[in-house]
Amino acid sequence: MSDLFSGIQQYIAQRILEFDEIPSIRKEELKQLAGFVQRQLQSHQAAELIFICTHNSRRSHLSQIWAQAAAYYYDIPGIKTYSGGTEATAFNPRAVQAVQKAGFAVEKTGEGANPLYRVRYAEAAPPLECFSKTYHDPFNPQENFCAVMTCSDADEACPTVFGAAKRIPIRYDDPKAFDGTSQETEKYDERCRQIAREMLYAFSQITVPPIKKE
Repeated sequence: MSDLFSGIQQYIAQRILEFDEIPSIRKEELKQLAGFVQRQLQSHQAAELIFICTHNSRRSHLSQIWAQAAAYYYDIPGIKTYSGGTEATAFNPRAVQAVQKAGFAVEKTGEGANPLYRVRYAEAAPPLECFSKTYHDPFNPQENFCAVMTCSDADEACPTVFGAAKRIPIRYDDPKAFDGTSQETEKYDERCRQIAREMLYAFSQITVPPIKKE
């Protein structure tokens, strides 16, 4: 979309050139996500996605943000993305910084242990409200959503995600392992690039059905 922030447009253009770096088996996982969205669109229903990891602090937020931006970039309507954890902590400042470096405008509202961040990617799009919460928090949809499990711990800790119409594992390595090391910034940026690349690939596989004329 033409009103995406210029920094994000440049970042997206680079990630699209990297689609060939995605392994074939990974593309099949991402196509499952695309398939859920495709079926919802064909049924004229919104496609609601909850990205889930243990603490809802890093990978799930990055996935939520990039999935929403990817849907906007490809002009796919009816997409609403959310995130949650098996427990709530906070949106980690290192992940917030990675998002800002990718071109998103981030506004922190309030202080405290678990502040709310408003994340914007385009002038005409409403901001995403990002804060840490459990996946079943009232802020998130309670039924007919796709649960995307972004870490192995959450995937194994939640044998059942109540209310989910579809459950898909798309796991990412946790950049938390490098907190406090010389590789910290590099690894957070690397994970942000990977998630952006893969969410963009997933949404590139979706065809928006034509609107039926009455």
